[in-house]
Amino acid sequence: MKADPTRMNTTKPLLARIFKRKQLAVLPLALWLAACAVGPDYQRPAAPAAERYKEAGDWVSAAPSDAIERGAWWELFGDPVLNELAPRVAVSNQNVAEAAGAYAQARALVAQQRAALFPVVNLSGQGNRNASGASATGSTVVRAGTSMQVSLGASWEPDVWGRLGRAVEGARAGEQASAADLATATLSAQGELAANYFSLRTTDAQIALLRQTLTGYQRVLQITKNRYDAGIAPHTDLLQAQTQLANAQADELGLARQRAQLEHAIAVLTGVTPSQFSLPPVADWKPLLPGVPLTLPSVLLQRRPDIAGAERRVAQANEQIGIAQAAWFPSLGLTASYGLGASTVSDLFSAPTAAWSLGFSAVQAIFNAGLTRGRVDAARAAWEQTVARYRQTVLTAFQNVEDQLAATRVLADQLTQRQQAAAAATQAEAQFMNRYQAGQVAYTEVVNAQVSALNARRNLQQAQGDQLTTAVALVQALGGGWREPR
Repeated sequence: MKADPTRMNTTKPLLARIFKRKQLAVLPLALWLAACAVGPDYQRPAAPAAERYKEAGDWVSAAPSDAIERGAWWELFGDPVLNELAPRVAVSNQNVAEAAGAYAQARALVAQQRAALFPVVNLSGQGNRNASGASATGSTVVRAGTSMQVSLGASWEPDVWGRLGRAVEGARAGEQASAADLATATLSAQGELAANYFSLRTTDAQIALLRQTLTGYQRVLQITKNRYDAGIAPHTDLLQAQTQLANAQADELGLARQRAQLEHAIAVLTGVTPSQFSLPPVADWKPLLPGVPLTLPSVLLQRRPDIAGAERRVAQANEQIGIAQAAWFPSLGLTASYGLGASTVSDLFSAPTAAWSLGFSAVQAIFNAGLTRGRVDAARAAWEQTVARYRQTVLTAFQNVEDQLAATRVLADQLTQRQQAAAAATQAEAQFMNRYQAGQVAYTEVVNAQVSALNARRNLQQAQGDQLTTAVALVQALGGGWREPR
């Protein structure tokens, strides 16, 4: 049977006219209903604010801020080894890699939600071979037939009440929150690396100090032994000198253990096993204490990635309210299909057996025992939680900055006192040793002077290390090199 070309020519224009009329009829209705999107419009919640930092006083940093602005904040410290180690964190640290995976997942979720805004088009085909038999006058007659079908179908849910659009915006806010989480994880790991590095260098300095002190203690022990052998000094002086030397040697071993642990921590932060990482001591290491550029309190809200992440989660929760409220209204759907059928493949696209359909559906829950109300209330409660968490994050951020500013100011004054104490203790140690050799004081006073001098020098080195780690903590409190994208 041949296809009727006249019929086919009339079918296609008819189908085109139907689709065109349907589009013209639905488009104004869809545009009108789109203005009926339900749910609250998002507004950034009010957060605690301050005009100035309480602990800043009149302190104004003279350091340039270009290093922080471009992200490489660790370059402020001018240490080439730290400059080489810090970038490894963003590439090899596994906690940062986990946050990067979460960010990639959030980006994929945005693409999934955006796809729901567009129609779904399906192409399907089917072929059947069937046979039937009939018995007549003792013989069997078999009739066989073949049918082929191909159809194109589409379905679309118009975003009348804004539910799908809010799902996309919520996913996009989640993506932005994940990006802020990634920045937070990177800043935290890099800050921990810098703090461990400066602690390791401080430990190296204390080990070098102890080794110098051990050389002096061994010399004093020899002097005391000579005096004891000559009958000038009692045996208790010799025992005290031996005790002093042994205690200093034990302290050196404790510092060596502490250094090894810091080196292992740095290795893990850079993504390698401790057995594959080594950080040799640097002779004459001179730390550079930078002046950290201080931003205004209002700018802190844009510079802290944890604040930005908390704010984006508020926006995400806000969209969930609109999604829950959309359940109060009917769910609408449009479907369309066009299919062809024939007995052979060659006749499939020329046969007159074409069929099309257009459909419209609407579904509205009449009774669900308060399920929709419960979901709306739950979404509002979740939004209130995110708002409280956002405000608490802001308060904590201000606290962090104030804490580190106070520590910076106090440590600067403390360092001056430590320097004076170390100079006085060193001078007293020398004077007591001279008086002991002259037989004017007991050896116990020499031991006390030596302990005081060593502690004063170690406290001075620790104060210098504390200044460096506090500067790192202040950089982190100010948001590091991250700036909220606009």
